[in-house]
Amino acid sequence: MKPQGAATVASSGCGPASHSFFSQRLRLHYVDYGGDGNRLLVLVHGGRDHARNWDFVAERLVGKYHVIAPDLRGHGDSSWAIGSTYAMPEYELDLAQLLRHLDSAKVTLVGHSLGGAIVLHYAGMYPESVERVVAIEGLGPPPEMIVDRPVEERMHEWIATMQELATRQPRRYRTLAEAEARMREANPHLSPAMAKHLTVHGTMRMEDGSYVWKFDNYVRAWPPYRYDVESVQRLWSRITCPVLLVRGSESWASNPVIDGRAAHFKNYRYVEVAGAGHWVHHDRFDEFMKHLTAFLGDGR
Repeated sequence: MKPQGAATVASSGCGPASHSFFSQRLRLHYVDYGGDGNRLLVLVHGGRDHARNWDFVAERLVGKYHVIAPDLRGHGDSSWAIGSTYAMPEYELDLAQLLRHLDSAKVTLVGHSLGGAIVLHYAGMYPESVERVVAIEGLGPPPEMIVDRPVEERMHEWIATMQELATRQPRRYRTLAEAEARMREANPHLSPAMAKHLTVHGTMRMEDGSYVWKFDNYVRAWPPYRYDVESVQRLWSRITCPVLLVRGSESWASNPVIDGRAAHFKNYRYVEVAGAGHWVHHDRFDEFMKHLTAFLGDGR
C-alpha cells in the first residue's frame, strides 16, 4: 500500500519536472513539483538518497507551496564532484546557488539527516531568508559519538579511505527486485510500495542490464576536518525562525532535548514519532505529515 493521500506525483507516472542549475561548475539536478506563485519550500534529502524520496511528502504540500527538491552533488541525477570532498561547505554553497537560481528571497526548508544538517546550517547563516525550518534527524552525531582525535589520525584515516574507495566497484544487482530487497534490508520499516519507489528512482541500468545505485561511492567518506561543535551550535543559535526537530523513537539518534542540543535553538518544537527509525517520513508517513502540516500552518 502507498502512503494515504499520495497518488498523483508518486504513482501517476507523470512525476515532477526536471531542471538543472550550476554550482562550482557542477551541473546539479532538481525537481519541481509545481505550485509556482506560492511561497517556496525546498526539500533536501540525506546521504546516499535522492530527490524523489520526497514525492509523497511533496504531494501533500504542493497546493500551498511551490515545492522544489534538489539532488545533492554526488547523488541522484546530479554531477559527481570528481577530485573534491563531499563536505558541508560545498553542500551549503549548492543550496545557496539553487535559491539564487530560483530568485528566492524567502524559503521554508525541510531536510532529512544530512539534508537536515544542511538546512539548519543554512538557516543559521541566512536567518533573514528562512521562514521555517524542519530537520528530521538532522543534528549530526550525538554528543557521546563525537571524539576529537588528533589531526594526523583523521588525515591518515581519510587517505586510507580514499585509497580503498578508488578500488571499490559499485554493487550490481541483476534485477530491480534484488536492489529493492537490499533497500528493504537497509530499512525494514519501509512498506513494499515505498521500497519499490525509492529503488526505481535511486538506481540506473548499466550496459550489461544490471542495476547500480546512482550515488557516488565517495559520498561515503567523511572529510578529515574536525567536527566543530562550537561553530555548529553558533549557527543553530542564530536561527530566528521557528524550528521543528523530528526524531524516530527507534532511531540511533539521541533525543536532542535530553542531550542538550535543542537548547541552542531560540524557538523550537520537538516531535518524537513512535515506531519510526531514522527515515521518519517514510517509516510513519501519515503521522509525520500530521506534525509537519501542523507546524507549517502554525502562525507562531
